[in-house]
Amino acid sequence: MNFFENDDNAIAPEAPGETVSGARLIPRITIQAFCEHSQTAQIIEDTTHDRRMSKVALTTHNGGLDGAVETYRTNPTPNLIIVETTLPADRIEAELARLAEVCDASTRVVVIGHVNDVMLYRSLIRAGVSEYLVMPAGSATIINAISDLFVSEGSAPIGRSIGFIAAKGGAGASTISHNVAWAIARTIRQDVLVVDLDLPFGTAGLDFNQDPPQGVADAVFAKDKMDAVMLDRLMSKAANHVSLLAAPATLDRTYDMAERSFEQIIELSQQHVPVVILDIPHLWTAWVRHTLAALDEVVIVAEPDLANLRNAKSLADAIKAMRPSESEPIVVVNKTGIAKRPEISPTEFATSIECRLVAQIGFDPALFGTAANNGQMIAEVSASHKVNEAFRTIGLDVTGRAAVEAAGRSTSLRLPDLFRLRKRA
Repeated sequence: MNFFENDDNAIAPEAPGETVSGARLIPRITIQAFCEHSQTAQIIEDTTHDRRMSKVALTTHNGGLDGAVETYRTNPTPNLIIVETTLPADRIEAELARLAEVCDASTRVVVIGHVNDVMLYRSLIRAGVSEYLVMPAGSATIINAISDLFVSEGSAPIGRSIGFIAAKGGAGASTISHNVAWAIARTIRQDVLVVDLDLPFGTAGLDFNQDPPQGVADAVFAKDKMDAVMLDRLMSKAANHVSLLAAPATLDRTYDMAERSFEQIIELSQQHVPVVILDIPHLWTAWVRHTLAALDEVVIVAEPDLANLRNAKSLADAIKAMRPSESEPIVVVNKTGIAKRPEISPTEFATSIECRLVAQIGFDPALFGTAANNGQMIAEVSASHKVNEAFRTIGLDVTGRAAVEAAGRSTSLRLPDLFRLRKRA
């Protein structure tokens, strides 16, 4: 909440320059603001200069509540609507009901008003309004309100994008990403989408024993035709809570992808699936660089030898430079304990590349080979094997659930009442 109660009848906004300590980057969302005063529109537009808003697409319009209602009679609603109103307290909720009738169920609404009344605030929150801010409110207050809605623990989930990339070919990034997806589905019981970005040689289909006729290539090459309906049609169900956008793994064409080739499919996936796992091939191209820069989490998978160390260090440095405001990459050291092979200790490896070590996985060719040949996950071959705990640990870490798990807390979602109606036909 971005207000504190001064007494029983008044609420006050935060100081204009106040920011949240340790604030996270707001995900890619669309915001449309409808203002009655040009000063308010300018304050909202100034929020785009904050680093936390770098992924947000924001537009401002005139017209306040009436303008918003007219706009959404014929247009889809964005992730968030901000409306300014100068109406008295006894009319605001009734007028907002008109907006609710043309809003999609998933759309959040923040109201900026000029009435400082704690009873009004409480009434609007109970009705389903996401936040009520009182003018004068600074850009920081608005950013904090948006951040609370879209990155706070209790907010409705926005798909988290997690990329796995190998420091060196054969390090096992694909196998680990697929098993982590399985672990997330089993542990958190959220839907997970595995997107295999290695179009010519991807193994996601093999690992999940799937041979879908369509997949990620069809999604990428569909371009302007791609939407939620098409995405749902192209996804194949690999297991309970696990879906797959498999690579074609054929060489009947070349795959010289443009820098933003996968941007649309990733963003669309995040809008409809809570967790998106990206199996990124061991390449360094414009599209790989762009994709890594846009993800929520990046996992570097490496073997504990010198070549992997050098490559992992280069990857880590490049990713940190591309993502100065976002989480740093984490590292998984794979295939430890190979007989007679000199190794760098996982802890030393992580320290050398200045990344956090989230897990180390021992070399077990019989177990992993059996799983690969059978098109199974490790947990299906040996449910009691200790490596499953490593996959679970990685899954909890990259989804941001590790702290929640440790504290033994659970989250619940509060469904809005006023803004749950689907948009009228």
